[in-house]
Amino acid sequence: MTASHPRHRRALVVPAGMAMATALAILPGTAATAAPAQDRPAAAAADEAASLSYVVNIRGGHGAPAHVKKAIAEAGGTIVASYDRIGVIVVHSSNADFARTIRSVRGVESAGATRNAPLPSAATHDTVTPKVLSASEVAEAQAEAAAGQDPLQGLQWDLPAIKADRAHEKSLGSPKVTVAVIDTGVDDTHPDIAPNFDRAASVNCVTGKPDTTEGAWRPGAQESPHGTHVAGEIAAAKNGVGMTGVAPGVKVSGIKVSNPDGYFYTEAVVCGFMWAAEHGVEVTNNSYYTDPWYFNCKNDPDQKALLEAVTRATRYAERKGAVNVAAAGNENYDLAADEITDPVSPNDGTPSERVIDPSECLDIPTQLPGVVTVASTGAKGLKSSFSNYGRGVVDIAAPGGDSTAYQTPAPPATSGLILGTLPGGKWGYMAGTSMASPHVAGVAALIKSTHPYAPPAMVKALLYAQADATACTDPYDINGDGKVDAVCEGPKNRNGFYGWGMTDALDAVTR
Repeated sequence: MTASHPRHRRALVVPAGMAMATALAILPGTAATAAPAQDRPAAAAADEAASLSYVVNIRGGHGAPAHVKKAIAEAGGTIVASYDRIGVIVVHSSNADFARTIRSVRGVESAGATRNAPLPSAATHDTVTPKVLSASEVAEAQAEAAAGQDPLQGLQWDLPAIKADRAHEKSLGSPKVTVAVIDTGVDDTHPDIAPNFDRAASVNCVTGKPDTTEGAWRPGAQESPHGTHVAGEIAAAKNGVGMTGVAPGVKVSGIKVSNPDGYFYTEAVVCGFMWAAEHGVEVTNNSYYTDPWYFNCKNDPDQKALLEAVTRATRYAERKGAVNVAAAGNENYDLAADEITDPVSPNDGTPSERVIDPSECLDIPTQLPGVVTVASTGAKGLKSSFSNYGRGVVDIAAPGGDSTAYQTPAPPATSGLILGTLPGGKWGYMAGTSMASPHVAGVAALIKSTHPYAPPAMVKALLYAQADATACTDPYDINGDGKVDAVCEGPKNRNGFYGWGMTDALDAVTR
Protein backbone atom coordinates (compact mmCIF):
# COMPACT_ATOMS: atom_id res chain seq x y z
CA MET A 1 0.00 0.00 0.00
CA THR A 2 0.86 3.58 0.03
CA ALA A 3 1.21 5.57 3.23
CA SER A 4 -2.50 5.53 3.98
CA HIS A 5 -4.52 2.57 5.30
CA PRO A 6 -7.66 2.36 3.13
CA ARG A 7 -10.04 -0.40 4.08
CA HIS A 8 -11.06 -1.57 0.65
CA ARG A 9 -9.16 -4.77 0.09
CA ARG A 10 -7.43 -2.66 -0.71
CA ALA A 11 -6.46 -0.73 -3.70
CA LEU A 12 -2.93 0.54 -3.73
CA VAL A 13 -1.71 3.33 -5.95
CA VAL A 14 2.06 3.45 -6.21
CA PRO A 15 4.04 5.70 -8.54
CA ALA A 16 6.73 3.94 -10.55
CA GLY A 17 9.87 3.43 -8.47
CA MET A 18 8.17 3.89 -5.07
CA ALA A 19 8.47 1.00 -2.66
CA MET A 20 5.15 -0.51 -1.63
CA ALA A 21 4.31 -0.51 2.02
CA THR A 22 2.00 -3.23 3.23
CA ALA A 23 -1.46 -2.46 4.54
CA LEU A 24 -3.63 -4.97 6.46
CA ALA A 25 -3.32 -7.14 9.59
CA ILE A 26 -4.01 -10.48 11.46
CA LEU A 27 -2.99 -12.29 14.69
CA PRO A 28 -2.93 -15.57 16.85
CA GLY A 29 -2.46 -17.66 19.98
CA THR A 30 -4.82 -17.29 22.85
CA ALA A 31 -6.70 -14.56 21.07
CA ALA A 32 -6.31 -11.25 22.81
CA THR A 33 -9.36 -9.38 21.67
CA ALA A 34 -10.57 -5.88 22.20
CA ALA A 35 -12.76 -5.32 25.23
CA PRO A 36 -16.45 -6.21 24.91
CA ALA A 37 -18.77 -3.44 23.87
CA GLN A 38 -19.81 -2.60 27.41
CA ASP A 39 -16.16 -2.08 28.41
CA ARG A 40 -14.91 -0.28 25.30
CA PRO A 41 -13.43 3.20 25.76
CA ALA A 42 -14.95 4.20 22.43
CA ALA A 43 -17.21 7.23 22.23
CA ALA A 44 -20.26 5.07 21.59
CA ALA A 45 -19.85 3.19 24.87
CA ALA A 46 -19.28 6.38 26.80
CA ASP A 47 -22.20 8.28 25.32
CA GLU A 48 -25.51 6.57 26.09
CA ALA A 49 -27.24 8.84 23.57
CA ALA A 50 -25.08 7.61 20.70
CA SER A 51 -27.10 5.35 18.42
CA LEU A 52 -25.30 2.26 17.15
CA SER A 53 -26.20 -0.53 14.75
CA TYR A 54 -26.41 -4.15 15.93
CA VAL A 55 -26.99 -7.59 14.50
CA VAL A 56 -29.12 -10.04 16.47
CA ASN A 57 -28.80 -13.66 15.35
CA ILE A 58 -31.60 -16.15 15.93
CA ARG A 59 -32.59 -19.44 14.38
CA GLY A 60 -33.12 -18.93 10.66
CA GLY A 61 -36.08 -19.81 8.52
CA HIS A 62 -39.03 -18.79 10.68
CA GLY A 63 -38.77 -15.08 11.31
CA ALA A 64 -38.30 -13.39 14.66
CA PRO A 65 -40.60 -14.75 17.40
CA ALA A 66 -42.90 -12.22 19.04
CA HIS A 67 -41.05 -12.42 22.34
CA VAL A 68 -37.74 -11.56 20.64
CA LYS A 69 -39.27 -8.56 18.89
CA LYS A 70 -40.75 -7.44 22.20
CA ALA A 71 -37.42 -7.84 23.96
CA ILE A 72 -35.65 -5.81 21.27
CA ALA A 73 -38.16 -2.99 21.72
CA GLU A 74 -37.94 -3.13 25.52
CA ALA A 75 -34.15 -2.94 25.32
CA GLY A 76 -34.44 0.27 23.31
CA GLY A 77 -33.94 -1.24 19.86
CA THR A 78 -35.62 -0.50 16.55
CA ILE A 79 -35.63 -3.21 13.89
CA VAL A 80 -34.27 -1.87 10.57
CA ALA A 81 -34.28 -5.11 8.58
CA SER A 82 -34.88 -8.77 9.27
CA TYR A 83 -33.32 -11.46 7.08
CA ASP A 84 -35.58 -14.27 8.18
CA ARG A 85 -34.09 -16.97 5.97
CA ILE A 86 -30.77 -16.74 7.81
CA GLY A 87 -32.04 -15.43 11.14
CA VAL A 88 -30.18 -12.09 11.13
CA ILE A 89 -31.94 -8.98 12.46
CA VAL A 90 -30.47 -5.50 11.99
CA VAL A 91 -31.29 -3.19 14.92
CA HIS A 92 -30.53 0.42 15.84
CA SER A 93 -30.32 1.38 19.49
CA SER A 94 -28.93 4.15 21.68
CA ASN A 95 -28.83 1.84 24.70
CA ALA A 96 -25.17 1.12 25.40
CA ASP A 97 -26.20 -2.15 27.08
CA PHE A 98 -28.43 -3.30 24.23
CA ALA A 99 -26.25 -6.19 23.03
CA ARG A 100 -25.55 -7.51 26.53
CA THR A 101 -29.25 -7.31 27.41
CA ILE A 102 -30.55 -8.99 24.28
CA ARG A 103 -28.05 -11.87 24.47
CA SER A 104 -29.89 -13.18 27.54
CA VAL A 105 -33.20 -13.45 25.67
CA ARG A 106 -34.43 -16.96 24.89
CA GLY A 107 -33.84 -17.79 21.24
CA VAL A 108 -31.08 -15.22 20.70
CA GLU A 109 -27.93 -17.05 19.65
CA SER A 110 -25.61 -14.03 19.47
CA ALA A 111 -25.79 -10.26 19.23
CA GLY A 112 -23.24 -7.52 18.83
CA ALA A 113 -22.56 -3.92 17.83
CA THR A 114 -21.45 -3.60 14.23
CA ARG A 115 -19.54 -0.37 14.87
CA ASN A 116 -17.95 1.89 17.44
CA ALA A 117 -18.65 5.27 15.85
CA PRO A 118 -22.27 6.43 16.20
CA LEU A 119 -24.83 6.56 13.44
CA PRO A 120 -25.38 7.89 10.87
CA SER A 121 -21.74 7.78 9.82
CA ALA A 122 -18.30 7.07 11.15
CA ALA A 123 -15.05 8.96 11.32
CA THR A 124 -13.57 9.90 7.97
CA HIS A 125 -10.62 8.04 6.48
CA ASP A 126 -7.92 8.57 3.92
CA THR A 127 -9.08 7.83 0.39
CA VAL A 128 -6.69 6.25 -2.08
CA THR A 129 -6.64 8.23 -5.30
CA PRO A 130 -5.98 6.18 -8.42
CA LYS A 131 -3.45 7.23 -11.04
CA VAL A 132 -5.75 8.50 -13.78
CA LEU A 133 -4.70 8.10 -17.40
CA SER A 134 -4.16 11.48 -19.02
CA ALA A 135 -5.63 12.36 -22.40
CA SER A 136 -2.18 12.05 -23.97
CA GLU A 137 -1.64 8.60 -22.45
CA VAL A 138 -5.02 7.47 -23.78
CA ALA A 139 -4.21 8.83 -27.23
CA GLU A 140 -0.79 7.17 -27.26
CA ALA A 141 -2.25 3.82 -26.25
CA GLN A 142 -4.96 4.12 -28.89
CA ALA A 143 -2.36 4.81 -31.56
CA GLU A 144 -0.40 1.69 -30.60
CA ALA A 145 -3.38 -0.65 -30.14
CA ALA A 146 -3.11 -3.90 -32.08
CA ALA A 147 -5.76 -4.95 -34.55
CA GLY A 148 -8.80 -6.42 -32.83
CA GLN A 149 -7.90 -4.89 -29.48
CA ASP A 150 -9.75 -2.25 -27.51
CA PRO A 151 -7.74 1.00 -27.49
CA LEU A 152 -6.22 0.55 -24.02
CA GLN A 153 -5.77 -3.21 -24.05
CA GLY A 154 -2.03 -2.94 -24.72
CA LEU A 155 -1.64 -1.44 -21.24
CA GLN A 156 -3.28 -4.48 -19.66
CA TRP A 157 -0.39 -6.88 -19.06
CA ASP A 158 -2.71 -8.72 -16.69
CA LEU A 159 -4.88 -10.14 -19.50
CA PRO A 160 -2.14 -12.23 -21.19
CA ALA A 161 -0.86 -13.17 -17.72
CA ILE A 162 -4.02 -15.28 -17.27
CA LYS A 163 -4.48 -15.98 -21.03
CA ALA A 164 -7.63 -13.87 -21.13
CA ASP A 165 -6.65 -12.38 -24.49
CA ARG A 166 -6.56 -15.89 -25.97
CA ALA A 167 -9.75 -16.85 -24.17
CA HIS A 168 -11.58 -13.96 -25.86
CA GLU A 169 -10.88 -15.53 -29.24
CA LYS A 170 -13.05 -18.44 -28.07
CA SER A 171 -15.64 -16.73 -25.89
CA LEU A 172 -16.33 -13.42 -24.20
CA GLY A 173 -18.63 -15.02 -21.65
CA SER A 174 -22.41 -15.26 -21.49
CA PRO A 175 -24.75 -12.32 -20.85
CA LYS A 176 -26.81 -14.77 -18.80
CA VAL A 177 -24.10 -14.69 -16.12
CA THR A 178 -23.90 -11.78 -13.65
CA VAL A 179 -21.02 -10.91 -11.36
CA ALA A 180 -22.05 -8.73 -8.42
CA VAL A 181 -19.45 -6.21 -7.29
CA ILE A 182 -20.08 -5.88 -3.55
CA ASP A 183 -18.09 -2.73 -2.98
CA THR A 184 -18.14 1.09 -2.85
CA GLY A 185 -20.60 1.43 -5.72
CA VAL A 186 -20.39 1.17 -9.50
CA ASP A 187 -20.72 3.98 -12.05
CA ASP A 188 -22.95 2.26 -14.58
CA THR A 189 -22.82 5.29 -16.88
CA HIS A 190 -19.20 4.54 -17.77
CA PRO A 191 -18.97 3.67 -21.50
CA ASP A 192 -17.06 0.46 -20.74
CA ILE A 193 -19.55 -0.69 -18.08
CA ALA A 194 -22.92 0.51 -19.40
CA PRO A 195 -23.25 -2.19 -22.12
CA ASN A 196 -22.92 -4.98 -19.55
CA PHE A 197 -24.62 -3.50 -16.51
CA ASP A 198 -27.34 -5.49 -14.75
CA ARG A 199 -29.60 -2.90 -13.14
CA ALA A 200 -32.04 -5.45 -11.72
CA ALA A 201 -29.26 -7.02 -9.65
CA SER A 202 -27.94 -3.67 -8.38
CA VAL A 203 -28.79 -1.96 -5.09
CA ASN A 204 -27.60 0.24 -2.25
CA CYS A 205 -27.24 -1.78 0.97
CA VAL A 206 -25.37 0.77 3.09
CA THR A 207 -28.03 0.98 5.84
CA GLY A 208 -28.49 -2.77 5.98
CA LYS A 209 -31.78 -2.47 4.13
CA PRO A 210 -32.01 -2.55 0.30
CA ASP A 211 -32.45 0.80 -1.45
CA THR A 212 -33.46 0.36 -5.07
CA THR A 213 -33.73 4.06 -5.91
CA GLU A 214 -32.44 4.69 -9.44
CA GLY A 215 -28.65 5.11 -9.31
CA ALA A 216 -28.42 4.39 -5.57
CA TRP A 217 -25.70 1.84 -6.40
CA ARG A 218 -23.37 4.55 -7.77
CA PRO A 219 -20.53 6.09 -5.74
CA GLY A 220 -21.02 9.68 -4.63
CA ALA A 221 -18.87 12.43 -6.09
CA GLN A 222 -16.49 12.32 -3.10
CA GLU A 223 -16.63 8.57 -2.57
CA SER A 224 -14.11 5.93 -3.53
CA PRO A 225 -13.81 4.83 -7.19
CA HIS A 226 -12.79 1.38 -5.97
CA GLY A 227 -15.96 -0.50 -6.97
CA THR A 228 -16.04 1.05 -10.45
CA HIS A 229 -12.42 0.01 -11.01
CA VAL A 230 -13.21 -3.55 -9.94
CA ALA A 231 -16.29 -3.71 -12.20
CA GLY A 232 -14.26 -2.75 -15.24
CA GLU A 233 -11.60 -5.34 -14.53
CA ILE A 234 -14.31 -7.99 -14.53
CA ALA A 235 -16.55 -7.00 -17.41
CA ALA A 236 -15.45 -3.88 -19.30
CA ALA A 237 -17.08 -4.41 -22.70
CA LYS A 238 -15.07 -5.31 -25.77
CA ASN A 239 -16.66 -2.47 -27.70
CA GLY A 240 -13.88 -0.44 -29.28
CA VAL A 241 -13.79 1.87 -26.27
CA GLY A 242 -11.19 1.96 -23.53
CA MET A 243 -10.12 -1.33 -21.95
CA THR A 244 -11.27 -4.96 -21.93
CA GLY A 245 -12.49 -6.93 -18.92
CA VAL A 246 -11.55 -10.52 -18.10
CA ALA A 247 -15.09 -11.59 -19.05
CA PRO A 248 -16.28 -8.81 -21.40
CA GLY A 249 -19.45 -10.63 -22.39
CA VAL A 250 -20.94 -11.23 -18.95
CA LYS A 251 -23.08 -8.87 -16.90
CA VAL A 252 -21.90 -6.93 -13.87
CA SER A 253 -23.98 -5.41 -11.09
CA GLY A 254 -23.21 -2.93 -8.36
CA ILE A 255 -24.11 -3.70 -4.75
CA LYS A 256 -23.01 -0.71 -2.70
CA VAL A 257 -22.10 -1.60 0.87
CA SER A 258 -19.59 1.11 1.75
CA ASN A 259 -20.95 4.15 3.57
CA PRO A 260 -19.94 7.72 2.61
CA ASP A 261 -17.00 7.51 5.00
CA GLY A 262 -15.72 4.33 3.40
CA TYR A 263 -16.70 1.76 6.03
CA PHE A 264 -18.02 -1.70 5.16
CA TYR A 265 -20.20 -2.55 8.14
CA THR A 266 -21.70 -5.97 8.85
CA GLU A 267 -25.34 -5.02 8.26
CA ALA A 268 -24.46 -3.70 4.79
CA VAL A 269 -22.37 -6.75 3.90
CA VAL A 270 -25.15 -9.12 5.02
CA CYS A 271 -27.65 -7.14 2.95
CA GLY A 272 -25.31 -7.33 -0.04
CA PHE A 273 -24.94 -11.09 0.01
CA MET A 274 -28.65 -11.57 0.58
CA TRP A 275 -29.51 -9.29 -2.34
CA ALA A 276 -27.11 -11.17 -4.60
CA ALA A 277 -28.58 -14.48 -3.47
CA GLU A 278 -32.16 -13.43 -4.16
CA HIS A 279 -31.41 -11.88 -7.56
CA GLY A 280 -29.79 -14.76 -9.37
CA VAL A 281 -26.19 -13.59 -9.22
CA GLU A 282 -23.71 -16.31 -10.22
CA VAL A 283 -20.52 -14.76 -8.79
CA THR A 284 -19.82 -12.14 -6.12
CA ASN A 285 -16.58 -10.19 -5.85
CA ASN A 286 -15.53 -8.98 -2.42
CA SER A 287 -12.47 -6.72 -2.37
CA TYR A 288 -12.76 -5.46 1.21
CA TYR A 289 -12.78 -6.55 4.82
CA THR A 290 -15.77 -6.05 7.08
CA ASP A 291 -15.20 -3.09 9.40
CA PRO A 292 -14.37 -2.19 12.10
CA TRP A 293 -12.38 -5.30 13.03
CA TYR A 294 -9.68 -6.55 10.70
CA PHE A 295 -10.19 -9.89 12.40
CA ASN A 296 -13.33 -10.96 14.20
CA CYS A 297 -12.59 -13.18 17.19
CA LYS A 298 -14.99 -15.87 18.30
CA ASN A 299 -14.31 -15.28 22.00
CA ASP A 300 -15.52 -11.67 21.86
CA PRO A 301 -19.34 -11.50 22.08
CA ASP A 302 -19.68 -8.60 19.63
CA GLN A 303 -17.22 -9.94 17.07
CA LYS A 304 -18.68 -13.44 17.36
CA ALA A 305 -22.07 -12.05 16.32
CA LEU A 306 -20.61 -10.21 13.32
CA LEU A 307 -18.73 -13.31 12.23
CA GLU A 308 -21.88 -15.41 12.51
CA ALA A 309 -24.05 -12.96 10.59
CA VAL A 310 -21.70 -12.65 7.60
CA THR A 311 -21.04 -16.41 7.61
CA ARG A 312 -24.77 -17.10 7.35
CA ALA A 313 -25.11 -14.62 4.50
CA THR A 314 -22.22 -16.03 2.45
CA ARG A 315 -23.41 -19.58 2.93
CA TYR A 316 -26.92 -18.61 1.89
CA ALA A 317 -25.62 -16.90 -1.25
CA GLU A 318 -23.68 -20.04 -2.18
CA ARG A 319 -26.70 -22.25 -1.56
CA LYS A 320 -28.62 -20.02 -3.96
CA GLY A 321 -25.97 -20.50 -6.65
CA ALA A 322 -23.31 -17.83 -6.14
CA VAL A 323 -19.55 -18.39 -6.09
CA ASN A 324 -18.10 -15.94 -3.56
CA VAL A 325 -14.62 -14.62 -4.39
CA ALA A 326 -12.63 -12.39 -2.03
CA ALA A 327 -9.27 -10.63 -1.75
CA ALA A 328 -6.69 -11.98 0.69
CA GLY A 329 -5.43 -8.60 1.95
CA ASN A 330 -2.42 -6.37 1.54
CA GLU A 331 -0.26 -6.62 4.70
CA ASN A 332 2.21 -9.28 3.53
CA TYR A 333 0.91 -11.37 6.44
CA ASP A 334 1.23 -15.12 6.67
CA LEU A 335 -2.40 -15.98 7.42
CA ALA A 336 -1.33 -19.51 8.39
CA ALA A 337 1.03 -18.26 11.10
CA ASP A 338 0.54 -19.14 14.76
CA GLU A 339 -0.24 -15.53 15.58
CA ILE A 340 -0.56 -12.14 13.95
CA THR A 341 -0.52 -8.62 15.35
CA ASP A 342 -3.47 -6.46 14.36
CA PRO A 343 -2.68 -2.78 15.00
CA VAL A 344 -5.69 -1.20 13.25
CA SER A 345 -8.81 -2.48 15.02
CA PRO A 346 -11.30 -1.09 15.67
CA ASN A 347 -10.67 1.29 12.81
CA ASP A 348 -13.68 3.50 13.58
CA GLY A 349 -12.73 3.98 17.22
CA THR A 350 -9.45 3.88 19.10
CA PRO A 351 -7.30 1.10 17.64
CA SER A 352 -5.16 -0.96 19.97
CA GLU A 353 -2.46 -3.41 19.03
CA ARG A 354 -3.66 -6.94 19.69
CA VAL A 355 -2.24 -10.36 19.00
CA ILE A 356 -4.77 -12.76 17.54
CA ASP A 357 -4.98 -16.46 16.73
CA PRO A 358 -5.85 -16.74 13.00
CA SER A 359 -7.69 -19.99 13.66
CA GLU A 360 -10.04 -18.20 16.08
CA CYS A 361 -10.04 -14.68 14.64
CA LEU A 362 -11.05 -14.39 10.99
CA ASP A 363 -10.77 -11.74 8.31
CA ILE A 364 -14.27 -11.70 6.85
CA PRO A 365 -15.46 -12.50 4.28
CA THR A 366 -12.23 -13.79 2.75
CA GLN A 367 -11.48 -16.43 5.42
CA LEU A 368 -15.01 -17.76 5.71
CA PRO A 369 -15.75 -21.37 4.69
CA GLY A 370 -16.50 -21.73 1.00
CA VAL A 371 -15.17 -18.31 -0.01
CA VAL A 372 -12.44 -18.31 -2.68
CA THR A 373 -9.41 -16.50 -1.19
CA VAL A 374 -7.26 -14.72 -3.79
CA ALA A 375 -3.62 -13.65 -3.48
CA SER A 376 -1.99 -11.09 -5.77
CA THR A 377 0.84 -11.36 -8.29
CA GLY A 378 2.78 -8.73 -10.20
CA ALA A 379 3.87 -8.36 -13.80
CA LYS A 380 6.64 -10.95 -13.42
CA GLY A 381 4.25 -13.54 -11.99
CA LEU A 382 5.67 -13.34 -8.46
CA LYS A 383 3.66 -12.75 -5.30
CA SER A 384 3.03 -9.03 -5.01
CA SER A 385 5.17 -7.40 -2.34
CA PHE A 386 2.08 -6.52 -0.29
CA SER A 387 -0.08 -9.63 -0.76
CA ASN A 388 -1.11 -11.71 2.23
CA TYR A 389 -0.36 -15.39 1.89
CA GLY A 390 -0.61 -18.64 3.83
CA ARG A 391 -0.64 -22.34 3.09
CA GLY A 392 -4.16 -23.70 3.37
CA VAL A 393 -5.62 -20.20 3.38
CA VAL A 394 -4.88 -18.87 -0.11
CA ASP A 395 -6.83 -20.77 -2.76
CA ILE A 396 -5.63 -19.17 -5.99
CA ALA A 397 -3.57 -16.28 -7.38
CA ALA A 398 -4.19 -13.60 -9.99
CA PRO A 399 -2.67 -10.32 -11.18
CA GLY A 400 -3.12 -7.51 -8.68
CA GLY A 401 -0.08 -5.45 -9.64
CA ASP A 402 3.02 -4.33 -7.81
CA SER A 403 5.48 -1.49 -7.82
CA THR A 404 7.10 -1.22 -11.25
CA ALA A 405 10.41 -1.06 -9.38
CA TYR A 406 9.81 -4.65 -8.24
CA GLN A 407 7.99 -6.18 -11.21
CA THR A 408 8.23 -4.34 -14.54
CA PRO A 409 5.80 -5.32 -17.31
CA ALA A 410 6.82 -5.92 -20.89
CA PRO A 411 5.97 -3.20 -23.46
CA PRO A 412 3.58 -1.83 -24.56
CA ALA A 413 2.38 -1.86 -20.92
CA THR A 414 4.04 0.92 -18.95
CA SER A 415 2.80 0.40 -15.39
CA GLY A 416 3.08 -2.54 -13.03
CA LEU A 417 -0.32 -1.61 -11.62
CA ILE A 418 -3.72 -2.75 -12.91
CA LEU A 419 -5.76 -0.66 -15.35
CA GLY A 420 -9.44 -0.25 -14.56
CA THR A 421 -12.46 1.93 -15.17
CA LEU A 422 -13.04 5.04 -13.05
CA PRO A 423 -16.18 7.12 -12.48
CA GLY A 424 -16.87 9.84 -14.99
CA GLY A 425 -15.79 7.86 -18.05
CA LYS A 426 -12.12 7.67 -17.07
CA TRP A 427 -9.52 4.93 -16.72
CA GLY A 428 -6.69 4.61 -14.25
CA TYR A 429 -4.35 2.39 -12.27
CA MET A 430 -4.67 0.73 -8.89
CA ALA A 431 -3.00 -2.27 -7.25
CA GLY A 432 -3.79 -4.66 -4.45
CA THR A 433 -5.42 -7.98 -3.78
CA SER A 434 -8.53 -5.87 -4.49
CA MET A 435 -7.47 -6.03 -8.12
CA ALA A 436 -6.52 -9.73 -8.05
CA SER A 437 -9.91 -10.89 -6.79
CA PRO A 438 -11.90 -9.53 -9.78
CA HIS A 439 -9.64 -11.43 -12.18
CA VAL A 440 -10.67 -14.66 -10.46
CA ALA A 441 -14.31 -13.54 -10.35
CA GLY A 442 -14.11 -12.94 -14.09
CA VAL A 443 -12.64 -16.39 -14.71
CA ALA A 444 -15.34 -17.95 -12.52
CA ALA A 445 -17.90 -16.15 -14.69
CA LEU A 446 -16.29 -17.62 -17.82
CA ILE A 447 -16.47 -21.10 -16.27
CA LYS A 448 -20.12 -20.56 -15.45
CA SER A 449 -20.68 -19.38 -19.04
CA THR A 450 -19.08 -22.57 -20.36
CA HIS A 451 -20.90 -24.78 -17.85
CA PRO A 452 -24.21 -22.99 -17.23
CA TYR A 453 -25.66 -25.72 -15.02
CA ALA A 454 -22.59 -26.16 -12.83
CA PRO A 455 -23.29 -25.53 -9.13
CA PRO A 456 -20.86 -23.37 -7.12
CA ALA A 457 -18.93 -26.38 -5.85
CA MET A 458 -18.22 -27.51 -9.41
CA VAL A 459 -17.29 -24.01 -10.57
CA LYS A 460 -14.78 -23.77 -7.73
CA ALA A 461 -13.42 -27.24 -8.45
CA LEU A 462 -12.85 -26.28 -12.10
CA LEU A 463 -11.34 -22.96 -11.07
CA TYR A 464 -8.72 -24.75 -8.98
CA ALA A 465 -8.15 -27.66 -11.36
CA GLN A 466 -7.60 -25.33 -14.31
CA ALA A 467 -5.22 -22.99 -12.48
CA ASP A 468 -1.62 -23.06 -13.68
CA ALA A 469 0.39 -24.64 -10.86
CA THR A 470 3.05 -22.20 -9.68
CA ALA A 471 5.96 -23.26 -7.53
CA CYS A 472 6.99 -21.36 -4.43
CA THR A 473 9.27 -18.39 -4.94
CA ASP A 474 12.24 -19.37 -2.78
CA PRO A 475 13.92 -17.31 -1.61
CA TYR A 476 11.43 -14.46 -1.89
CA ASP A 477 13.42 -11.23 -1.84
CA ILE A 478 11.12 -8.95 -3.81
CA ASN A 479 13.10 -5.74 -3.28
CA GLY A 480 16.52 -7.28 -3.81
CA ASP A 481 18.00 -6.14 -0.50
CA GLY A 482 19.31 -9.58 0.41
CA LYS A 483 16.63 -10.21 3.04
CA VAL A 484 13.81 -12.74 2.71
CA ASP A 485 10.52 -10.84 2.63
CA ALA A 486 8.17 -13.82 3.04
CA VAL A 487 8.43 -17.61 3.24
CA CYS A 488 6.37 -19.80 0.92
CA GLU A 489 5.43 -23.30 2.01
CA GLY A 490 3.86 -26.17 0.09
CA PRO A 491 4.14 -27.98 -3.25
CA LYS A 492 3.81 -26.51 -6.73
CA ASN A 493 0.08 -27.13 -6.95
CA ARG A 494 -0.96 -26.05 -3.42
CA ASN A 495 1.25 -23.56 -1.63
CA GLY A 496 1.00 -20.49 0.53
CA PHE A 497 1.85 -17.90 -2.14
CA TYR A 498 -0.24 -19.08 -5.08
CA GLY A 499 -2.66 -21.69 -3.76
CA TRP A 500 -3.64 -23.98 -6.62
CA GLY A 501 -1.81 -21.63 -8.99
CA MET A 502 -2.45 -18.76 -11.37
CA THR A 503 -6.05 -18.53 -12.56
CA ASP A 504 -6.47 -19.52 -16.21
CA ALA A 505 -9.09 -17.84 -18.41
CA LEU A 506 -8.30 -19.90 -21.51
CA ASP A 507 -9.01 -23.20 -19.82
CA ALA A 508 -12.23 -21.70 -18.47
CA VAL A 509 -13.67 -21.40 -22.00
CA THR A 510 -12.14 -24.52 -23.57
CA ARG A 511 -12.44 -27.24 -20.91
